Amino acid sequence: MKYVLVTGGVVSGLGKGVTASSIGVVLKACGLRVTSIKIDPYLNTDAGTMSPFEHGEVFVLDDGGEVDLDLGNYERFLDVTLTRDNNITTGKIFQSVIEKERRGDYLGKTVQVVPHITDAIKNWVESVAVIPVDGKEGPADVCVIELGGTVGDIESMPFIEALRQLSFSVGHENFCLIHVSLIPVLGVVGEQKTKPTQHSVRELRALGLTPHLLACRSAQPLLENTKEKLSQFCHVPHAANLLNIHYVPNIWHIPLLLMNQNGHHAILKQLNLLSIATPPDLQDWTKMAETYDNLTNSVRIAMVGKYVGLTDSYLSVVKALLHACIACSLKPSIDWIAASDLEDDSAKLTPEAHAAAWETLRNAACVLVPGGFGDRGVRGMILAAKYARENNIPYLGICLGMQISVIEFARSALGMERANSEEFDAQTADRVVMFMPEGSTTHMGSTMRLGSRKTFFQTPDCSTAKLYGNPQYVDERHRHRYEVNPDVIGVLEERGLKFVGKDETRKRMEILELPSHPFYIGVQFHPEFKSRPRRPSPLFLGFILAATGKLEGYLNNHQNGV
Repeated sequence: MKYVLVTGGVVSGLGKGVTASSIGVVLKACGLRVTSIKIDPYLNTDAGTMSPFEHGEVFVLDDGGEVDLDLGNYERFLDVTLTRDNNITTGKIFQSVIEKERRGDYLGKTVQVVPHITDAIKNWVESVAVIPVDGKEGPADVCVIELGGTVGDIESMPFIEALRQLSFSVGHENFCLIHVSLIPVLGVVGEQKTKPTQHSVRELRALGLTPHLLACRSAQPLLENTKEKLSQFCHVPHAANLLNIHYVPNIWHIPLLLMNQNGHHAILKQLNLLSIATPPDLQDWTKMAETYDNLTNSVRIAMVGKYVGLTDSYLSVVKALLHACIACSLKPSIDWIAASDLEDDSAKLTPEAHAAAWETLRNAACVLVPGGFGDRGVRGMILAAKYARENNIPYLGICLGMQISVIEFARSALGMERANSEEFDAQTADRVVMFMPEGSTTHMGSTMRLGSRKTFFQTPDCSTAKLYGNPQYVDERHRHRYEVNPDVIGVLEERGLKFVGKDETRKRMEILELPSHPFYIGVQFHPEFKSRPRRPSPLFLGFILAATGKLEGYLNNHQNGV
């Protein structure tokens, strides 16, 4: 197994995840099989209990793993299916070591960070690296490892030491270290500063790891004298091993940037893979990146959510919209609306924000209500769903967004004024959304309905089934504690709200549609997690087609095999 380790220095948030994904894309384009591992040095066992405001979205894998959003980037860029073990955290490592100690596996020895924690890290990396993630037999050729955080952080020290030992044990030709760093420009001077990177590399070398390549983030392309300084003081060959990742129109240009600077050649040379690798073929990728750059028409999408203050909270939704829009030759123009700004209370407390939110909603071509937890902003989401339903505006509700549409319909069409979810009002008389029987009310981590589950279509004569190509069922990923109450399905369907997708027991509602509406669909699962750049989610594609008035023609053409 060959390993490519991506570390980061100077500041966090440099885009190590996109850089690691892009390296994987270029190596894959050279005919190699690639897998990925993300190391997060925090003590949480996984990302499941973390606030979206603090850490961005929680990405869900097929096996139910709740992981860092960077694994979403890996899956989208490399078109692979990762496992929960591809995300290593300090919490997981400590938990595994302590469990071994309690079982007596260490035979009475004093359990220490070195060697026991570091050995656990190495063993985890080496065992996960050989798990195939691309649907083929046998291990991949290269494993790209991203070490989260910044070099010098106390919490990442055991991982640095473990990876130093790994580089020594696997041998020089099987390990390539790429250090991502920032080259800032001070406003007054206007000079590209290399000192932060020098110090970062010095810190890394003091810990026993020497970068083979530098990936330098900068606003503008690096000047020659900047490159010479970096090469001289960071001990990295100037021409071949200094990669400059400057600002680009969209992140799909990053693999092209690496390829154009012969980054793949430097990596392949370090890993002694030049003899088996082919010249990189990124024609499709180039076409995709350039197509997006040249798009001029856009579609306005109202995103009504709880965590709109940080767009990374809905990263996969944003990417799924992008994939669908590009398939329709459009640029997504997302209007972020804080759901609480739509509520009546907001009209009194913050009238300007209230008026602006409603104006934005009315100017949108379609409305999307994504997932979330807790009751903040729920009344605003209900108002958005009602507006979309009554005005024939395309509506897509995901997870909580589906439950919102059920609550709104029950209140408006069935006259259940107190219709609500048990999550928001445990004492409600009209409980249209209920807590799942097998859920835990005392523990939050990994206690939801998680991972890929089958949803069976109840009829082929519905928009969702047609968008998916009329299969018997679809596999989509879930992450929820609450679901539509089976006891109210009958009365809801009598009034026109149809539940066209259910689980294998036929008791869990997975997909709802309003046949009298151009596009009013709610899904309990998260279709955004399986969307890919050249294979958009069918539901998101249908959503954008409906917003542009092209859905009916698209469905007719596909029904007729066009």
